[in-house]
Amino acid sequence: MKENPIYTLKELAFYFLKLGTIGFGGPVALVGYMHRDLVEDRKWISEEEYREGLALAQLAPGPLAAQLGIYLGFVHYSFLGATLIGFAFVLPSFIMVVLLGIVYKLYGGLSWIQAVFYGVGAAVIGIIVMSSYKLTLKSIGKFNLVSFKTNWLLWLFFIVAILITLVTQQEQVLLFVFAGLLYMFVKAPPKWFNSKTVNSIVLLQIGFWNYENTTLMKIAIFFAKAGAFVFGSGLAIVPFLHAGVVIENQWLTEQQFVDAVAVAMITPGPVVITVGFIGYLVAGFPGAMIAALATFLPCYLFTIALAPSFKKIAQNKSIKAFVDGITAAVVGALVGAVGVIASRNILDIPTTLIAIATIFALLYIKKIQEPYIIAVAAVLGIIIKLML
Repeated sequence: MKENPIYTLKELAFYFLKLGTIGFGGPVALVGYMHRDLVEDRKWISEEEYREGLALAQLAPGPLAAQLGIYLGFVHYSFLGATLIGFAFVLPSFIMVVLLGIVYKLYGGLSWIQAVFYGVGAAVIGIIVMSSYKLTLKSIGKFNLVSFKTNWLLWLFFIVAILITLVTQQEQVLLFVFAGLLYMFVKAPPKWFNSKTVNSIVLLQIGFWNYENTTLMKIAIFFAKAGAFVFGSGLAIVPFLHAGVVIENQWLTEQQFVDAVAVAMITPGPVVITVGFIGYLVAGFPGAMIAALATFLPCYLFTIALAPSFKKIAQNKSIKAFVDGITAAVVGALVGAVGVIASRNILDIPTTLIAIATIFALLYIKKIQEPYIIAVAAVLGIIIKLML
């Protein structure tokens, strides 16, 4: 914790409350706003502090923007700052998705709402496709021979995760852990790791994840598990949510799930906040609260646990290799989930064209933001349904 900040905790909390209310554009845009406002303009945070926070956000599980915000709250105001900033950043978008959940439950059966989400759902598929492509380039490498040779093991994890997700249509948490451990052993095996450690970890996983009780308890356990494997982008949570919410527990239909992802796209703040919308549809406001808290809790705990000694941790090659292995498998699972979701939601020529147009718009129109694409897709959905 650094001394003598030139700002109060109240000022920082109000800044993140505002950012959570009007901050559109996804994780990359949000972390960019933080740098511009807090480092360049107000000079509340030093360049070094910001870079350390960004490195931690990329290394540890948790939605990138929320993770960075929590770290910046920790810099001068320790645990209280991290806690208050986390709540301030997430609260506005949580309220919005709950209100949208209420509207969706009340009017979701009306033809005009169905027409809106007809177009929006197709656009969401296109957005996830592009996000998957960008995450692949960032996390593994470019699609060329040099990258395939250099990072062949990461590409192998990526492809295996795609195939397993397509075949099983389930989230494979142990696959991600295995990929991380294997890559760590190959690239930078730690001295402390031995067979006893492996056995302890496996037993802990089995005893914890198999626990079931009420629906709310199942929601808490499921969303905490999902939140612990979101690396870099909120959309990385999609394969977990789709498998658990639609296929395993059958809490939502395919269409409702795509609509939930769309809601995350049209609201500011972290994309992961879609869990609040999903939780509301499953179990009302208690479900929304528990889903959101459970998803963001791993992010918060990792930040406050790693922040005090992060400089030492960041130089640990074994940890970096473990994260790289997990990330490759998670991105592969996201690509596989896109295939599963698209096969069930892109069912005719209009939705196919909207999805393709979305991809081209994100590729060739500079600085276009997802909410604008969603708005256009909603209008197109209404027009197409009126014409049919």
